Amino acid sequence: MKQERFVALHGKAWDRLQSWLNALDRQPRRTLRQEEALDFPAEYRRACHHLALARGRGYSREVTDRLQRLVEHGHRVLYRPPAPRWHRVAVFLLAGFPSLVRAQWRCMLAAAVLFYVPALAILVLLQLRPELAHTFFSSAQLAQFEKMYDPANPHIGRSSGTDLQMFGFYVMNNVGIAFRTFASGLIFGVGAIYVLGANGVLIGGIAGHLTAIGYGGPFWRFVAGHSPFELTALVIAGGAGLHLGLTLLAPGRQRRGPALVAAGWVGAQLALGAFAMLLVAAFIEAYWSSIASLPDPLRFGVAALLWLLVLAWLWRGGRAGKHGA
Repeated sequence: MKQERFVALHGKAWDRLQSWLNALDRQPRRTLRQEEALDFPAEYRRACHHLALARGRGYSREVTDRLQRLVEHGHRVLYRPPAPRWHRVAVFLLAGFPSLVRAQWRCMLAAAVLFYVPALAILVLLQLRPELAHTFFSSAQLAQFEKMYDPANPHIGRSSGTDLQMFGFYVMNNVGIAFRTFASGLIFGVGAIYVLGANGVLIGGIAGHLTAIGYGGPFWRFVAGHSPFELTALVIAGGAGLHLGLTLLAPGRQRRGPALVAAGWVGAQLALGAFAMLLVAAFIEAYWSSIASLPDPLRFGVAALLWLLVLAWLWRGGRAGKHGA
């Protein structure tokens, strides 16, 4: 076969393999868009065969050098050691997780509305009608909230205990709430709707009552630092639960079983990322929020910065690699 005919037959396959390898150098294989995936081992073996043919037939250096570079590049990819586990975790948290959140933006938006609208409505309502707090909470509960955020309390927002003990408590409590929010989506999404709304009423009720009686200062100072991670993680867990419920109700063109498995895998990844956010929130709550001596400008300035970082991470995380592919 003449060289021109050989290049015309296989040149596009070489270009496709080279483009895939170049994209792989910029991001892990598992993050490539589905349409860019290919059977790499088979394509690599075919390129090796073409290189052997080109050499055996005495084709020009231009062709053999091109194939030699392609084969060497493929060899480095095929036999390179796998990325360490910590690297895979970091790539998921920095790029894969925010990409999943954006991909499920409709469920995330619905979860945010279900959570924040009741919270804000109850907060405002209790400023106008403070006596309605007794409608949402018992007298014992209100007394407990007031004791925790009494300006005279040396342990604002927490019971007495070491920072490490409180960190463990916050982790178990917050992760438990997020898991229930996610798992309740299996009840055709109704459970997730209820848990999101109930938590919105709870948080809005506590904030509204404490603000109405003059304890708002200690409360807002305590919750400002960890709320960006904690509240956002709760919304994401709820969005993952809604995704499960909607898949049960309307699996689309797939059968319900396979569709639920796929939705469960997506939801599990979203829940895993939300749990990681709750670990960060618990750390901030235990070791930062409880420091009474922090000046308000520093405390609220850091809180604003953390909100910006969380929103920027969820909005931009993973976009650079996707565009580079």
